[in-house]
Amino acid sequence: MTLFVDTSVWSLALRRDKAPEGPEVQRLREALGGGEAIYTTGIVLQELLQGFRGPKAKTQIVERFGALAMIVPVRDDYIDAAELCNKCRRHGIQVGTIDALLAQLCIRHKLIMLATDLDFSHMTKWTPLQLWCPP
Repeated sequence: MTLFVDTSVWSLALRRDKAPEGPEVQRLREALGGGEAIYTTGIVLQELLQGFRGPKAKTQIVERFGALAMIVPVRDDYIDAAELCNKCRRHGIQVGTIDALLAQLCIRHKLIMLATDLDFSHMTKWTPLQLWCPP
């Protein structure tokens, strides 16, 4: 299985104030330990760096993300993400700009999204986004 890991799961996994928990964090650990392909993108890295304080945390995040494959959006990803957003809105679902782009990257690259953000589960009803669900 090839995963795309959202900011929500990384934030839980990298927390220092309490032990990381939850099925998504456990799935991330298994994927990392099992050598599975894990992808992310620059905006996820940026969101994490904006949320953590101190040079030590920054260094650790940058080093850990250095081992991950990064997907770079292309022009069509932005166009398709806007359409995804509009489609969801027509069905009464509000999707943020960044979440729409992350979902579109997963769709285009046929990746399974690993996230705790419930907005992604709402998107799966109207888009081909595949979201990992605990067994």
